[in-house]
Amino acid sequence: MQLKNPPLSSCLSNTLTPLLVSPSQVIKGEGILSQAGSAIARFGQRPVMVGGEQTLKVIRPYLEPILNKFKLQSAQATYTPDCSESSLEALTKAVKGHQGDFIIGVGGGKALDTAKLLAHQQQLPIITIPTSAATCAAWTALSNIYSDQGAFQYDVPLLKCPDLVILDYEVVKTAPKRTLVAGIGDAIAKWYEASVSSRNSTATLTVAAVQQARVLRDLLLQKSVAALETPGGEQWQEVVDASVLLAGVIGGLGGANCRTVAAHAVHNGLTHIPAAHSALHGEKVAYGILVQLRLEEMIQGNQLAVSSRQQLLKFYEEIGLPKTLEELGLSDVTLAQLRQAAEVTCQPKSDLHRLPFKVCAEQLLAAMMSTTV
Repeated sequence: MQLKNPPLSSCLSNTLTPLLVSPSQVIKGEGILSQAGSAIARFGQRPVMVGGEQTLKVIRPYLEPILNKFKLQSAQATYTPDCSESSLEALTKAVKGHQGDFIIGVGGGKALDTAKLLAHQQQLPIITIPTSAATCAAWTALSNIYSDQGAFQYDVPLLKCPDLVILDYEVVKTAPKRTLVAGIGDAIAKWYEASVSSRNSTATLTVAAVQQARVLRDLLLQKSVAALETPGGEQWQEVVDASVLLAGVIGGLGGANCRTVAAHAVHNGLTHIPAAHSALHGEKVAYGILVQLRLEEMIQGNQLAVSSRQQLLKFYEEIGLPKTLEELGLSDVTLAQLRQAAEVTCQPKSDLHRLPFKVCAEQLLAAMMSTTV
């Protein structure tokens, strides 16, 4: 089954460059999902709702009145065992069996990635409804593919952002606090990665994206503690917007110049350790930021990286992000397993190599084991 995009040249004139900045429409607010019936129904009559089994149960009461009012004939499909090729095959059969005419993705990052890629493959409209603020997947034109066992395989660039994003604070507020903490970790990585991958580019939109990443970092550093103490409050909403929406804007504006670097590469490598699957995406990414900064210290002698890492260590302590392998739940993992994760992270096509210096597996392993020194 071929999942990857056809070359853009087969879809667009060579004179055109796609600019995938944002979804076509974003609706956000407290209880806004109950008011979004008309916006949802304009996409068709036979939606397929894609998510995890528990999430679909949670979201059903919110969507049921809309389905009834607009006489939508819906079906539900889960993405188990993961956002994987086998899941996509099963979901494709479900969509065709239902004769679905649009997709509603519901849940966290993997559910939304699955729904987006399914819609892309079937050339159907896609609505994303995040149920937590753990990632910016609701916004982006990208899906990550994992094995059935949860190990990262590759990513798939999509031809467009979602057609509609519905960010309902009432829904997001029901998610565990830990998910927003993880979302902060994922979002704050935008600055530490984009500022490196942009390589001082003078392209207008790249400069804008990197500066937005700086704004995002500063906002999260300043407001996250208070936001986490007042779920549903104004600062909480601002941090949710930052994690779900602004983080997505940065990737859309910066495009290829503002890609993930070592922080996400470390995440990808860690997914090959089964014990790491209990840690959330943003938690592994947050730890990966510390590893990236440690590499900059060790290999470049970068003193700014030292102060940045110390600032983050204090911030992580305040909001509960993991600083070490032990805090990621990997205290019992063997050195051989860690070395394997480091080797996966250092594979030739890894985002790690967007760093402006070469890194070998042993150097990476040393950085992974010394994030708090």
